[in-house]
Amino acid sequence: MTRFDASEPTERRKLYVDAITAHRERASGFLTLEADDTADEERDDTADQSAAALGVPWIQFGDGTVNLDCTDAELEALKDLLEAFPAFKIDDLTRPEDADGINVRVSAKADANRIAQFIDDVFLEVYDLPSTVRIWLVDV
Repeated sequence: MTRFDASEPTERRKLYVDAITAHRERASGFLTLEADDTADEERDDTADQSAAALGVPWIQFGDGTVNLDCTDAELEALKDLLEAFPAFKIDDLTRPEDADGINVRVSAKADANRIAQFIDDVFLEVYDLPSTVRIWLVDV
């Protein structure tokens, strides 16, 4: 891979597809995508205030599973989003006692393009980030 960030919608999806492809070719354990550290400042004012406690939004993908942390309100938004992605299902919800939020594992048995679409929609619709958010590939 030669690029590790993107902020335009089409370029972000290309980044996700390239990252998934690199992850699979390298047989790495997972890849991690993270919103730019200014993303918390860019969230809509109506966003759940407890989201700030979780820090910068991130998503991991590995072995057909999307992994993310979210608040209760973001979990509800994720469930709504999953209606548009019938091949994707919540496999596990973990509410650690020593951490804020909920860790969610979603099975994503789909091609790289569909997974990329889902990841981008999570950043935009679940985390309520603007369409111009910069996403970084931080680990592959």
